[in-house]
Order: sequence, then structure tokens, then C-alpha cells
Amino acid sequence: MAAIRSTDEKHDSDQPETTVLETKSQGSSEAPRWTPEEETALRRKLDWQLVPAVTILYLLCFLDRINIGNARIQGLGTDLDLYGYRFNIATSIFYIVYLTIEVPSNILLKYVGPRFYLPGLVVGFGAVSVATAFVKTFEQLCAVRALLGIFEGGTMPGLAFFLSSFYKREELYFRVGIYVSAASIAGAFGGLLAAGFSQIPEWGIASSRLHTWRNIFFFEGLITMIIAMLAPIVLPQSPETSKYLTDREKFIAIERLRIENKAHAHEKVQARHVKRALLNINNYICSAGFFAINITVQGLSVFMPSLLADMGWESLTAQYYTVPVYVAASLVAIGIGFISDKTRMRGIYLAVFTFLGITGFAMLRWGHGNAVRYTAIYLCAVGAFPGGPGFLSWGLNNSAGPAIRAVSSSWIVTLGTMGGILAVWAYLPNDGPAFPIGHTINLVAQIFVLFLSVFGIWYCVRENKIRAKGGRDDRLIGLSEEEKVDLGYRHPDFRYIA
Repeated sequence: MAAIRSTDEKHDSDQPETTVLETKSQGSSEAPRWTPEEETALRRKLDWQLVPAVTILYLLCFLDRINIGNARIQGLGTDLDLYGYRFNIATSIFYIVYLTIEVPSNILLKYVGPRFYLPGLVVGFGAVSVATAFVKTFEQLCAVRALLGIFEGGTMPGLAFFLSSFYKREELYFRVGIYVSAASIAGAFGGLLAAGFSQIPEWGIASSRLHTWRNIFFFEGLITMIIAMLAPIVLPQSPETSKYLTDREKFIAIERLRIENKAHAHEKVQARHVKRALLNINNYICSAGFFAINITVQGLSVFMPSLLADMGWESLTAQYYTVPVYVAASLVAIGIGFISDKTRMRGIYLAVFTFLGITGFAMLRWGHGNAVRYTAIYLCAVGAFPGGPGFLSWGLNNSAGPAIRAVSSSWIVTLGTMGGILAVWAYLPNDGPAFPIGHTINLVAQIFVLFLSVFGIWYCVRENKIRAKGGRDDRLIGLSEEEKVDLGYRHPDFRYIA
């Protein structure tokens, strides 16, 4: 399944010495030819075309998701009478709807293609953000948060699957890490934009005056819609339709993934693909890790402005203090993705970085003083933010075939999103300003991530050793070539990335 690269000593008369990609996954070998330089040039072209566009789209996604936290300390809670647990209820509704949309959205994406579908989702949640600027009651806020969940639910797993349709397994974490790090960048920009937009003088018609927190939703939503409408100019439907690639590069882009996956790029999602994804133990290791990471990532994203405000800083100062935390977390997440792809290892980095999160939440739980607590927030963010792209990439790496990956990516994010629901209930009004319960929940979550990472490494290494010794060869007995292809990650030749 995974391609084995070797050097062929033969020379074609019409092209330079090439690298031959071979696989014995289904008992046959293929040897399409291209040079390493050609593949590197292709990868760089894809990087410049896809990664910036995907990163910007997810930045807008996360920005419109978390701006409710910025709006809260700019008067949202007072104007909409969000007493007691009302703020937690409103944010919970978003995640409940969000997680029900992800799997069907990715199946639909596989049918209709990404070029207009993904930007369409982004335009949709931008419009919802604009609408949020005009809500008058708690009930209306809940309604627009539910609509936001519908449009945002398909975005993250859809973008992950989109990238997996262009990149090989060992190339994926770094690229997913860049676009998921947009969550950190969105946090940084969110604080700056919120501080700026909230200072715009009151304006609008008499019945709908926009000011402070309403400006945050209106202008951020408007920016989202404008940028998303331009995205189809850049995004291709598939490798063979990219107008930025030559015919030769299109051929290489298609063939290198077909050889690695032993599946056609345009296969449609069938019931058997859903079954394969749902029975993959790696998906549950990664979704459980994503769940635990989301408790911290989503919790910090929504409540960091409030946590900083509770330290005594005024609303604008609290907004500004969120920025360097997110910048640091973003840079670390991208760096870890790059190193992980180079070393072809996933679990070890996820395990190591939990120690930063464990230390940070222990400091928040038992430490005193603003300097200690602010430093702890740095450790929590830097320790947790690499985990999202890490677990998602790990799950995609250990799924085989485009249709199975489409289901796997959405299934991992669906289960992991439940951590966002817990996150919004971790920090309750009656637990502040020290929030011992919320910090303890996050501390336990980070410890859980550590054990999951170690278990995932053990499982993948153990399974690879069994397969290397022929322990899974019985799965091929009596199968046709088509049925062997359909084994996916269960094929004896498939090797997990640990």
C-alpha cells in the first residue's frame, strides 16, 4: 500500500534517470517514472496553490467561531442578558449541530467536489456572522449559533480531506499543521480585530444600531464572505483540473497517489467504505485524542479573553494579551508538523507536548499571581495546539483509499468535536475567577492525551511487526484482486505510521 521507492538503473532514451515507485500491495507492481526533482517541483506548486488558500479559509472559519468570546467582554453578555449559564448554552448549541453535520458533509463533498462546495460553506458562515450583529435576544443568539454550526461543520474535515487528495501520507501533517494553525492565527487576529472593530463609532439605521460587539460580528462576517467568494479562482476540483499544473505534473500528481493508495481518486463513498472507517481502531485513538485536545483548544479560544479579563486587565488590554499566545502556539504547531513529516513519526510528538499542557494547567490550578497564570496560558496553548493537526493527520495517514479517508476525516472530527461541548461547560460563572474545576478538567484531558499517544504508538508498531512476519496474510485467501484492493488499511502490506 505505502509506496516503496527504489532506483532503477535503466535509462529511457527520452527522459533522464528516474525514480521508480513500486508496490506489492495487491500482488502486482507498477513502475510509472518521474524524477525526484519533478516530484519536488510538483509539491512546491501544490504548496503555493493550495496551502495558503486552505489556511485562509480555515482562519476565517475559526475567526467566526470564536468571535463570540471577544464579543462577550465587549458587552454581548450585558446587552443580551446572558445571565447564569446562558452563554454556555449558546456556545454548546453550535458544537451539537456542528458534530452532526461533519460526516454527511464530507460524503456530499466527495460527490460534488471541493472547488465551489468548500467556499460555499465559508460564505454561509460569514453570512451568519453578519446576521449575529443584529440579534436582540438570547433565543435569537441560539438560533444563529445553530446556523453557524451547519455551515462550519463541514469545513474542517472537508479541508483535511481536500489536502489528502493532493498529498502523500508523509507530506500531510505539515500541510494540515499549517492550515489548522490558522486556529491560533485566528485567535491572534481575533483579538486585534475585536479591539479595532469595537472602537468604531455607533452607526446604522435607527432600529438596528451597530456598535462595539455588534461591529465585531458584522465586519468579520463581511470580510469572510468577500474572501470566500474569491476562493474558487484558486482552488481546483482535483489534481487533473488544476490550471496551474502542466499535463506532465497532472499525471504525476494523480499517479503518485494512486500508487500509494491503490485506489482510484474518484471512487464514490459506498457503505463498505463507511464500515471500514468506522471499524478502524486508529480512528478511535485519534478521535479520542482530538476530543481531549479540543477541550483545551476550544476552551482557550472562547474563554481566554475572559480568563485574562478576570486577572484584572480591562477588555481592550485582555484582547491584546491574547495575541502573542496564539502567535507562539501557531509557530510551534507548524514547526512540529514539519519535523513530524520529515521523521515519519506522529505519536511521540503528541506525547511529548502534553507535558507542556500538564505543567501549564497545574500552574493555573494551583499557582498564584498574574505573571504565573499568564505564563501558564502560554504553556497550555503551545502544548495543546499541535495536537489537533497531529491527531487528524495521524488518522488520515492510517486510512487507505480516498473514500475511506473522506469518512475517516469527518468521523474523527465529529467525535473530537464533542470535546468542544465539554470545553464550554468547563468554565462556569460560579467557578470564577480562579476556575479550579475548569483547569482540573483540562489537566486530566492532557494526561489522557499522553496515554492515548503512547497507546497509539504501541498499537501501530505492534501491528506493523505482525504484518511484516506474515501474521495478516490470511486476509488475502480466497479474495479477488478487486476485493484485495478494498481491504484498505487491513491489507497485509499496508504499514501504519506510528
